[in-house]
Amino acid sequence: MTAPRRAHKLPRRDQLDKACLAMSPLRLDNLEVFATIIRCGGFRAAARERRVSSSALSQTVTTLEEALGIRLLNRTTRSVAPTEAGARLLARLAPALDDIREALEDLNQLRDTPSGLIRINAPAPAVEHVLCPLVFDFMHRYPDVKVEIVSDAALIDIVERGFDAGVRFGRQLAQDMIATPLGPPLRYAIVCSPAYRDARGTPLSPQDLIGHDCIRRRFPGGSLATWEFEKDGEALSIAPEARLTLGSAHQEVQAALAGQGIAHVFDTYAKPYLDDGQLIELMRDWSPRLPSWFLYYPNRRHPSAAMRAFLAHVKAQA
Repeated sequence: MTAPRRAHKLPRRDQLDKACLAMSPLRLDNLEVFATIIRCGGFRAAARERRVSSSALSQTVTTLEEALGIRLLNRTTRSVAPTEAGARLLARLAPALDDIREALEDLNQLRDTPSGLIRINAPAPAVEHVLCPLVFDFMHRYPDVKVEIVSDAALIDIVERGFDAGVRFGRQLAQDMIATPLGPPLRYAIVCSPAYRDARGTPLSPQDLIGHDCIRRRFPGGSLATWEFEKDGEALSIAPEARLTLGSAHQEVQAALAGQGIAHVFDTYAKPYLDDGQLIELMRDWSPRLPSWFLYYPNRRHPSAAMRAFLAHVKAQA
């Protein structure tokens, strides 16, 4: 009887460490080649990615296997697969290679001047009153950075749509995003022209809006804006009847100036006309204060140099 064949014993971790130290010299790129071949599923694909010949990669793996004293890949004419030893090595090797790549990327980003494109998605009020002043100042400081701002009130997946950041209220933010306050708290104002008030009277509470000409806004997605009120801890959200429906706060203010009815807008839109008396504010004691806008962005370990510079600029202005 022939002696039973001994199972091929896997080396212990300390044996692998000693073998790696014994390599003369230890080549990090040999280990990376091994990982690339497995990730690409074969020598040909890995050779195309690394722009070398398949035979050169084969020789690299052979050298690595001889230095470690164990086979890492099972090779046939049609396929390549890691042995058990190769799979174990890759499991420990892949995170280390990722850390090395990230460390090199950190150095590149420290070296590079912020440049390239930043895309931001934000509702029109945030764009006009908060975001644009910040962006204009930022672009003066970083002339190599381009910025694209898309005005949009719809709730979207900014990552899926290719944006670097978005602006929304705090309660509208996804949980996996990082957010930083952008600008002061917000306040709604109920406004009309003096002529409208003189002709139709002064509503003193939200219930008094029944029978008045209210000016409402329809968002691009089709929904109508509700009107928010708050007083002494009581919060109300109503959908008043409207003779006139428009698509933006600017249009609502213009309609109120023309005496078409009562508008419900952020006070930043109405302030110039309130200051000069062309509009008057109604039910100020029912006007709720809201949190500030938030700039939010994906929880990525390595944002671009341009995005890092913009975030630092935003935080410096807070």
